[in-house]
Amino acid sequence: MAGTPGTVRPGGRTARVRTAVLEAAGDALVEHGFHGLDLADVARRANVGKTTVYRRWSTVTGLVADLLEDMAEQSVARTDTGNLSGDLRANARLVVETLTDPRQGALFKAVIAAATCDERTTRALNRFYATRIEEWAPCVDAAVTRGELQAGTDAREVIRAVSAPLYYRLLASGDPLDEATADRAAAAAEAAARAGAYVVDGPGAR
Repeated sequence: MAGTPGTVRPGGRTARVRTAVLEAAGDALVEHGFHGLDLADVARRANVGKTTVYRRWSTVTGLVADLLEDMAEQSVARTDTGNLSGDLRANARLVVETLTDPRQGALFKAVIAAATCDERTTRALNRFYATRIEEWAPCVDAAVTRGELQAGTDAREVIRAVSAPLYYRLLASGDPLDEATADRAAAAAEAAARAGAYVVDGPGAR
C-alpha cells in the first residue's frame, strides 16, 4: 500500500533530494512562516525540479509533516547520567539549547503557529513531541526502578512537566531562556515527582 506523501523512508539519490528539500523548507519557514511556504520556492531553493517536489510531498502540509518527522529523527538522543536529577537537567538544557538556537527556535515557532490552524500539521507536531517524550521517559522509569520515585509514577507526565514552562517562555511570556531557567524547570519537575504528584497507579496514587 502506498504511504502518505513524504513518509516513505528513501535511500540514495532520493535521500539526498529529501535532505535538500527539507533544509530548504526549514529555511523558507524561518523566513516567511507557514502561510508564506510555497512548494515551487522550496524546489528552487533546493535546486530540485518542481515536479519532484509536487510528486513526493503534494502539499505544503505534507512537506511540513515530513520536516517534523525528520526533526524528530535528528534530535539528540537521551542522556543517561545515572540519576534522576542529572537526567531531567540534561533534558531541560537540551530543550533550552534547541529553543534558543537562532534557526531551530524560529523554526519551532513557525511550525507551532502553523499547527494552530492546520489539522495535519497539528498531528505531525503531536507525533514529533510524542517521539521526544518516548525517548526521555525511560529515565523516569529507571528512577522508579532505583527507588528514587514511587511506583506508578507517570514518566511521560514528568517529562512534559520539565519542558512545559520552557515552551511557555518561548511562546507566551517572552521571559529569558537560559541554563539557569532549564535547571529550575528540571528541579521543579523532580520535586513534584518525588512528592508523588505524577503517581497514577499504586499505593501513592491520588
